[in-house]
Amino acid sequence: MINTTIIEAQNATRDADLKNDYDALGDKLSRDGIDIDALKGRAKGFSVAVPSWGTGTGGTRFARFPGEGEPRDIFDKLDDCGVIHKLTGAASSVSLHIPWDKAAPSDLLSKAEEHGLSFDAMNSNTFQDQPDQAQSYKFGSLSHVDAATRAQAVEHNLECIEIGQSIGSKALTVWIGDGANFPGQTHMGRQFERYLTSMKDIYKGLPKDWSIFSEHKIYEPAFYSTVVQDWGTSLLTAQELGDKAKCLVDLGHHAPNVNIEMIVSRLIHAGKLGGFHFNDSKYGDDDLDSGTIEPYRLFLVWNELVDAEGTPDLDLSHMIDQSHNVTDPIESLMISAVEIQRAFVQASLVDRAVLAGYQDKNDALMASATLRAAFRTDVEPILQMSRLETGAAIDPVMTYRASGYRAKVAAARPKVSGAGGGIV
Repeated sequence: MINTTIIEAQNATRDADLKNDYDALGDKLSRDGIDIDALKGRAKGFSVAVPSWGTGTGGTRFARFPGEGEPRDIFDKLDDCGVIHKLTGAASSVSLHIPWDKAAPSDLLSKAEEHGLSFDAMNSNTFQDQPDQAQSYKFGSLSHVDAATRAQAVEHNLECIEIGQSIGSKALTVWIGDGANFPGQTHMGRQFERYLTSMKDIYKGLPKDWSIFSEHKIYEPAFYSTVVQDWGTSLLTAQELGDKAKCLVDLGHHAPNVNIEMIVSRLIHAGKLGGFHFNDSKYGDDDLDSGTIEPYRLFLVWNELVDAEGTPDLDLSHMIDQSHNVTDPIESLMISAVEIQRAFVQASLVDRAVLAGYQDKNDALMASATLRAAFRTDVEPILQMSRLETGAAIDPVMTYRASGYRAKVAAARPKVSGAGGGIV
């Protein structure tokens, strides 16, 4: 881990300037009747889950180029997640992926407690074949034509629930790569029916206080048709399963130009929004760092979420889901956690009464300007002050680099081969 004295020393070089910036922003906001300390409190209360797999270097279908100090196992991953939370104060939970992260529950809990972490939603994996499995998922899993393969996939998801129960998780995220690459390859109606039947079998195994999230994705690896290809299919699935079933929205899993914030609004209306996988995209499901391409869209999504605060039974799970191919994964995850937090605080600045007034008067220009005013407000001093006061780093990336953490773990963790393609 990173020694607290390093954080304090780095903060000491920046805290005087931060106080001036914070006071100046506070004066500006107070003229508009906004309490900067209230916003700071919201920033302190914010947290987004880190994906365990995100701490390793990702790849493409062509190659993977591992970085120095790649995590060897889930315990190395949790060490890295602990660094992310210690420096940002905004990533207090970790989402596990099974079977990649299988370990004794007592050991997982002990390591998480060491870093002040908890466990978020569990993630199943039926899009890869594992060495010890009897049936292959090459042609599908929960929707496979073979009953034995479907049963194997269901059993894996039930195992994920069992593991999650033992470590304090309360949700299961199910994403499948099932679909077809050629017209006529599969009967799309019967395939979907098989998927629903399998999901119902998983649903029966949910504890009373758990949720199950169906995650949609428009393409890849099924490029002609995907079983759960959009939010409509995800919603249909959740409605058919029952009250504990919700929809998970990954910001990269949509066709270009899709209005994601409208999808968020519709799912809230239906009472079926379960949570998010945050990332960004340029061409498709690129899994880029959050806020790097379309920060305004990220803000607009949060605008809908802040507007819906207080909606009965709206209890959302927030997680980062990215692939880091050319950056240090820890740095990218820290940047993303802060950018997601930034969009949340900016959305908290929107004057809802003023916005509603413009909307009721059909004043499109001023309604849009009200949103832009919040988005253009530099809330960096608020984020930095919330980190300073909670013992995190004013500048997480520079403090991380000053700590030498990556060099230290690189010396202890064996170098990983980059042979083979695919996202790992």
